[in-house]
Parts: sequence; structure tokens; C-alpha cells
Amino acid sequence: MARYRYPAIAESEVTPRELFRQRRRFIQGGAALGAVALAPGLLLPSSAYAWQEALADRLEGDLPSRGLAGGETLTPRKDATAYNNFYELGVRKSDPEVYAHKLITDPWSLTIDGEVGKPGTLALEAVLKRETLEERIYRLRCVEAWSMVIPWVGFPLADLLKRHAPTSRARYVHFESIHDPENLRGQKSSILDWPYREALRIDEAMHPLTLLAVGMYGEVMPNQNGAPIRLVVPWKYGFKSIKSVVRITLTEERPMSAWMEQNPEEYGFYANVNPEVDHPRWSQARERRIGERGKRETLMFNGYAEEVAGLYAGMDLNEHF
Repeated sequence: MARYRYPAIAESEVTPRELFRQRRRFIQGGAALGAVALAPGLLLPSSAYAWQEALADRLEGDLPSRGLAGGETLTPRKDATAYNNFYELGVRKSDPEVYAHKLITDPWSLTIDGEVGKPGTLALEAVLKRETLEERIYRLRCVEAWSMVIPWVGFPLADLLKRHAPTSRARYVHFESIHDPENLRGQKSSILDWPYREALRIDEAMHPLTLLAVGMYGEVMPNQNGAPIRLVVPWKYGFKSIKSVVRITLTEERPMSAWMEQNPEEYGFYANVNPEVDHPRWSQARERRIGERGKRETLMFNGYAEEVAGLYAGMDLNEHF
């Protein structure tokens, strides 16, 4: 499938590739240290910009692309990067872009633990080295009744989990985001019990549509959109797609997510896009597509019912919202 072509990302959002190339020449001169394996399953980040450098190299070539949004028009990149929720950086839609520079993403580690046979902490560049990246164009539906269509770059969460050998007791997958109140102004507020946490059932996590994204619009993930690695679950409301993930823990018991803990009457565990189940304060039957005038009908499971409805066969979706 032919790739979409996107405008270059602003220099204020990621380190320019010219600097990556300069740094590579510096490394080749022998001035940088390689990653050090401290123990089986433990590999900590080696140096700043390592994951960005590894990802930029991958993005310079063509990636497989899958259009999974029914051929709908892409949301303009400027809208997708300037209008979003990332409460760690503030509660206004404009705050994530304004304060994106406060999110420190280099170096970055990802821990996988709990009910797995091969727990460990890996440098993000090590994760990227072993995973196959692709572009996927998904609809994104916020619980606030606005939506977008975004081309993500990432890899299936299932591929990562399988490498760490989930045990027979693993029934849920719990995600934890960065906790850095010194730099992230939103984490100084009490709006949530930080760090941000989310969870999926194991079958939801292993579903082929569930993605760990490291880029969008053909470029490295901007900080305001959840750099360096975030979850994307396209049939669920956007708050389930946790940003800036640092830990993935497989559990036997169902974990509590941040928004469920804050307000269980409004934010259920499943959070499947469902036009027939309203939020207590507004209807979910229609949505406002960013960049368009007027509203459009909301699709069941955000348009992915054919792929995922079987996960919830026999369940009362009014009760299990």
C-alpha cells in the first residue's frame, strides 16, 4: 500500500535529524558508551537520544501502511498535535503543546513484569530494535465526543507481550505512565491520583488492533501526544490509550485505572465506544470531528465492531461500560 506523505515535524518538537547524524559520527569516533546488560532481562538506557536515533533511522525508509479508518480523511497534523488531553501537562487542550518541552523522554526504559515468565526492564531503543514497525491509520474517539483520524507508527502490543511469556494466571494488563511532578505541572494537582494508570483484559491487549505507538504522521511521536511510547486501542475512548508508558504489569486480578478511581460512575473499565450508552453528562450518539463543521454519527466500537465485537459476546454493554 502506498504511504501517505506528511509535512515535516516542527523542530521544536523533536531533535532534528541533522543532530542525530552528527551524534552518530561522534559515536563512531568511540566517544559514546554502549548499552550495558546489568542482569538477565535488565537492559537500561545507554545514552540520551538513543531511542530517537534508532526510530529516526527506521522512519527514513518506507514502512508497511494499513488504512483502518474506512478511507476517511486524515485529521490535519497541526490539529492532532495542538488539541489533545494530556493532564500531566495541564487540563486545557492547548497545554500539552505549550508545555511539551517539560516532558523528559531521553533516556527511556520500559518495564514488563508481573505474571510473565521473562520479566525485565529494557531500554526503549532495545525494544525498537526487535519489533517490526508499521503505519496504521485509525479513528480516535474521545469520551468528550470529539474525534480524529490519525496515522500512527508502532507495533502490536501482542508482539511485545509474547516475548515476555505471559503465565496462565495473566488475565489483565496494567499500564503505568511517567511520574515526574518536578517537571510535569499537572502532576502537582489532585485531579488524579498520579501516576496515570490504565488496564485491559488480556484478550483485548492481545488483539491485533491494539498498538504500541512510537510515532505519528510518519515522524517521531511528539511529546504532547505521548512520547516516546503510548498505547492506542482504537475501539475504546481515548483515555484508555495511556501515554508515555514506563511499566506494563500482567495481573490475575483486575487493576484499578486512574479515571475509574477518580469517578467510577462516569468512567468504566471497558470504555468501549458505544453510541447507545451516554456519558452521565452528555450524549455519545454523535461526535465532532476535529477539522470539520457539524457533527457525525458515532459508530459502534468506533467502527471496529466487525473486528472486536466478539470479545464482548454475551455481555450487557450497558452494565459493563
